[in-house]
Amino acid sequence: MCEEFGNICRAVWNVALDQRRQYRRRGAWMNYVPQAAELADAKKEHLWLKAAPSHVLQQTLRDLDKACREHGTFKVCWRSKARWSPSFRFPAGNRVVVERLGRKWGQAKLPKLGWVRFRWSRPLGGEIRSATVSRKGRHWFVSFLVDDGLKTPERHAIPGTAVGIDRGVKAAAVTSDGDFHDRPFITDGETKRYRRLRQRLARAQKGSRNRRKTLDAMNQITGRVTDRRGDFCAQTATRIVTKNALVVLEDLRIKNMSASASGTIEAPGSRVAQKRGLNRAILDKGWHRLELTLTSAARYTGTRVVKVNPAYTSQRCSACGFVAENNRESQAVFRCKAAGCGHTAHADVNAAITIKHAAGQAVSACGDLGISQSAKQEPVSRATGRTPS
Repeated sequence: MCEEFGNICRAVWNVALDQRRQYRRRGAWMNYVPQAAELADAKKEHLWLKAAPSHVLQQTLRDLDKACREHGTFKVCWRSKARWSPSFRFPAGNRVVVERLGRKWGQAKLPKLGWVRFRWSRPLGGEIRSATVSRKGRHWFVSFLVDDGLKTPERHAIPGTAVGIDRGVKAAAVTSDGDFHDRPFITDGETKRYRRLRQRLARAQKGSRNRRKTLDAMNQITGRVTDRRGDFCAQTATRIVTKNALVVLEDLRIKNMSASASGTIEAPGSRVAQKRGLNRAILDKGWHRLELTLTSAARYTGTRVVKVNPAYTSQRCSACGFVAENNRESQAVFRCKAAGCGHTAHADVNAAITIKHAAGQAVSACGDLGISQSAKQEPVSRATGRTPS
C-alpha cells in the first residue's frame, strides 16, 4: 500500500508540474487552489486516484506549489520512477495515533494504512503535527513532526563565545579553536565492492532482475554512507553550538563549486578529471548538510549562525591581516610573507580564525575581508590600528 500511495503521489506531482509549465508557456499562472479542485474532479474519472488518502494528494500539490514559488516552475524536477524514492506525508496530526509496545517497538495508526509497527528510536516529546512515510533502499521509515513546546533561548548559556569554521576537503570542519572534525564515511571494503557493483551494473541489461538486484546492493552502501554523514554532522553541530554563542561560516555557493567542468560537446572544459575529483570530495564531506544541521541545532541553544564573504580567507594572515597568494605554502602550511610578521600556523586553523575575525570578532587589517585590499599592503598593528614605520 505504501508503494501504491507513493506511485500515485508521483503521478499527481508530474501531471500537476506539466500543467503548470504549459500555463507558464502561454503566459498564464496556475497555483494550488485550482489544481486541488481539478484533483477532486479527476478522482471521479480516474478511480485509481481514490486508493490514496485525499489529504496526502493535497499535500503533494502543496509541496509542488511551494517548490515552484521558491525555485521557479521550470527548475522543479520531475519525479522519476527509477530515481525517486517514494514518500508521502499525512498532514493531519490529529488523525495519527502512536502507541509504544515496548522498549524497542511501537505502532502508529495511519489513515488507510491502519496499525503499522515501527522501530522505536527516540521519544516523540510532543504533540504530533504530521507523519511522513518514506522508503530508503529496501526499508520503509516513518518520521513524526512534533510540537515540543520549546522556545529558542534569548541568550546563550555561555555568552560572548564565538568560533569560526573552515570547511575543507581534507578535514570536514576545522574550528578557530584548533579542533579538527572529520571521520571516514565509507570503508575501503565498501569502496571496492561499490566499484565492482558499478562494473556489474554497466553490463546488466536494462529492466532485468539482475540490474534491479545490483541497484539495491549499491543503494545499501550509499545508504550507510549517508547515515554516517548525517550522524557526524549532528554530533559535530551539537558540540559546536553548545560551546559557542556565535558560529561563523563562509557563505559558500556549494552548488556552483561542485558543478561539472565538462562544459558542452562543442566547448569541453579543461582539467575535467581533476575537477570531478574535487566535486566528489566536496560532496563527500557534506558541507551543506553541516550548515543546515548547525542552523537547526542553534535553535535549542540560542546560538547565532552568521555567514561571511569567503574572499581571501585562505590567503589572509590571521595575525596581521596581510594578504598574499603565496602565504599558503601547501594544503596544511600557512606562513605569512609580510615583513616583520612571519606568523606560522596550520592553514585551515588560520582560515578559521580569519573567518571568525570577518564577523566582527577582533577584526584584523582594514576591518573587512580584503576584497579591494592590495596583496602588498603593509601589516597593520592590531593594538594601535596603525601601520608600523
